Amino acid sequence: MKAYLLSTLAVAALLSAQSCKKSADVIAPIKDTTKTVTPPPVDNPPPVNIPSASYNLALLSNTTAFETTPVVSVMANQTHDELSGLAAGHKNPGLLYTHEDSGNANEVYVTNAKGDDLGKIVLDGVYNRDWEDIECGPGPDAGKNYIYVAEIGDNDAAYRSVSVYRFEEPDLTGANAQTVVHVTPQTLQFVYPTGAVNAETLMLDPQTKDLYIATKQPSKSTLYVARYPQSTTTTTTLTPLANFPFDLLTAGDISPDGSEILLRNTGQIWYWKRQTGEDVVTTLLRSPLDAPYGQNEHQGESVCFASDAGGYFTVSETKKYPGDKSQLSFYKRK
Repeated sequence: MKAYLLSTLAVAALLSAQSCKKSADVIAPIKDTTKTVTPPPVDNPPPVNIPSASYNLALLSNTTAFETTPVVSVMANQTHDELSGLAAGHKNPGLLYTHEDSGNANEVYVTNAKGDDLGKIVLDGVYNRDWEDIECGPGPDAGKNYIYVAEIGDNDAAYRSVSVYRFEEPDLTGANAQTVVHVTPQTLQFVYPTGAVNAETLMLDPQTKDLYIATKQPSKSTLYVARYPQSTTTTTTLTPLANFPFDLLTAGDISPDGSEILLRNTGQIWYWKRQTGEDVVTTLLRSPLDAPYGQNEHQGESVCFASDAGGYFTVSETKKYPGDKSQLSFYKRK
């Protein structure tokens, strides 16, 4: 009887051990599946301390370098009533490039000082969310000229990034109203370090190939830079340089040789003569001169130097002003 009990206990122990082993096989230990997540970038980091211009725009002297009365040319093509940028051709001296803003066609229109209709350049693969300015000048390949279209408008400060579309300036010899040239631009994508902001001013420094964006804000404009070479594969964070007292800035340009700078809003144009070896922000922190402006535009959106620097052009939007015609105003150098 004792042997029987011992045998029974041994069998029970063996079955219990097998049951435990089977349970261990079925119930696997819980694995740690937690992944390390990189936190998203901060949208609004603390502002960087940058200088502010101290001049009073109401107490400026006038430049005497340009005629005070513009030569006005009515544009042949009156179908474009939201012209928002203007640049002088370099490969095609004498030609001017312009475009419309917010939601209009992805096209750059070609004209000249007479306002002739000389066709258009279609930017394939991109959309005109809010094109606000245009530049022409040097770029990645020495000896070539490029056109830069600024997708920087953002009235509601709603977009996380802005873009500049860059393409080689095409040969437009013999261009006429039926000329259509298709290009596929490179995209230079940028973000502001302190979050979205509206801007309408793009400038290209021909001496360094740096790109400058100046914001459009009430009684203030911050100047940002994207140093050359600008990436076409990653998003670049713009660097803030200085604050200025310009109210609702709409356009700017640097002369073909880099020695002069213009900025404007709808009611005033400012002019700087750049000193040898001086960078753009240092020049702009010096007090400007008032440049001639005929007050002949309801919504002055653009300004650019002529390709030979023989003066500067302006143009205005006309959509909100029935009866206005799209026209170029040229202020000739004396």
